[in-house]
Amino acid sequence: MSNHENAIDKKVVSAAISDICRLSDVGMMTIDVHSDFSILDSEENLSDAIYQDGETDDDVITVKKITDGTSVLLYKVYHKKGAPAWTERIRNRLDLMISMLYLFSSRFEDEAGYHNLRYFSTQLVKLCEDAGLKGYAAARFNLKHFQAVNHQVGRDYGDVVMHTFIAGLDEISDAPIPVCRIGGDNFIMLMTAKKIKEVVEYLKGTVVSFGDEFSDRVNVSATAGVYILDDDFEVNIFGEIMDKLSLALSAAKTSGRDDIIFFEPKLMEEKKHIATVQHQLPEAMEKEEFHVYYQPKVSIIDGKIVGAEALCRWKHDGELIYPIGFVPILERSMDICKLDFYMLEHVCRDLRRWIDEGRDIVRISVNLSRKHILDIDLVRHLLHIIDLYGVPHEYIEIELTETTTDVEFKDMKYVVSCLQEQGISTSVDDFGIGYSSLNLIKEITWDVLKIDKSIVPVDEDDERSPRSVMFKYVVAMAREMGLECIAEGVETAKQVEVLRKYGCDVAQGFYYDKALPVEVFEKRLEEGTIIR
Repeated sequence: MSNHENAIDKKVVSAAISDICRLSDVGMMTIDVHSDFSILDSEENLSDAIYQDGETDDDVITVKKITDGTSVLLYKVYHKKGAPAWTERIRNRLDLMISMLYLFSSRFEDEAGYHNLRYFSTQLVKLCEDAGLKGYAAARFNLKHFQAVNHQVGRDYGDVVMHTFIAGLDEISDAPIPVCRIGGDNFIMLMTAKKIKEVVEYLKGTVVSFGDEFSDRVNVSATAGVYILDDDFEVNIFGEIMDKLSLALSAAKTSGRDDIIFFEPKLMEEKKHIATVQHQLPEAMEKEEFHVYYQPKVSIIDGKIVGAEALCRWKHDGELIYPIGFVPILERSMDICKLDFYMLEHVCRDLRRWIDEGRDIVRISVNLSRKHILDIDLVRHLLHIIDLYGVPHEYIEIELTETTTDVEFKDMKYVVSCLQEQGISTSVDDFGIGYSSLNLIKEITWDVLKIDKSIVPVDEDDERSPRSVMFKYVVAMAREMGLECIAEGVETAKQVEVLRKYGCDVAQGFYYDKALPVEVFEKRLEEGTIIR
């Protein structure tokens, strides 16, 4: 009898989990699937909420399960806010539920009928033993913006789209192992080397039909990491393949250019560099190797400094490291939040000192990563730091970039509202480069709109160029809504004239000043104006 025939009815399991959670005052239960337990704290994981009923508090049960030595399942059960505290008996009941769920989820198929990672690894080992892996390549891929597809066509049709897309891959891969799902909209597959080009083109974008009407079609594409198996490759540890695929996929997600990345040995060196930076962070913070640099925000009307943005520089072993060398690495985990709080505290120290010295000071903006948004105590943490140094709230501005999910959006709206209630200004950073920028300012009452340099007209643009038209109407819209408007990346006198023409009164960029060490910025503040 097959494994599938022995399977427990998935609906029964789902109903049982819901019943146990409801009776045990569970607010939410999630499963995080980490493809490589060596990078457990990174973003290389897939999260799925399998039960949710109301708000949660700080009491969380976390259980880690290692599957076949290749991946980690993190089961998290959150206590329902306002419910009675869990007794030892209830905790034991929840532990037992997790153990039973683990046994069920470690079977070869998931609830949607896709083969899973365990099946893939088992079949790959068998193939290697029987015929070898010469002439094959593996790919790990993530369907891009598939949540948006579900919103567009509905979840039922979304399932049809996903199944149709994956079935198409199975047809062209020419491999003895079907495409398998790791979790959510993440998959792994094998293909023959002669089909690599065809598979890559398919992953870059394929139109999928899901109904009878001509309009019932969507374009589906993926971000992928591909590894061409060496002729003599043997699957001694399946994690070796997953490690290479994960590195390539991670590079594809962060490259900003290529959605499909092939594994190269240099990616291993990059991984070592990432691990080194993450390892050095605690000591670097303790030694205060991270320094605040201030880039002035200048009124183009009279050249006065009206504010500044706090930017981070890392002085390490005699080298000045710019954010591009460490911030993207720290954003792979919650480490970026530690650095953000560090930066805020050092800004508050400077502001406190300037106030005590009787200096004329301006509002300083501090960037926060999106990682903070799901922190239910974020505002309390920010106020603790600001009030610890007795900094008047009007001298602090919090910069946030737009979010990518509905849940984060709602949390951002809440954070912005709470900060404004405390007299702390908020700004939306890099406005104009995201997919939901207009919705962002329609739904959230910001104080400041920072226009990304990508839509600030350059010297070659005339007033009819797309960039000029976009800039003109964004500024007009911001002014109509009562938002302070700042243009980033201003580098030339002609750009300043364009800002003046369209009514954007504040600029930030190299035309006026680069990011300055604190002692140089203090001199700028004493002068009060920057003349160009």
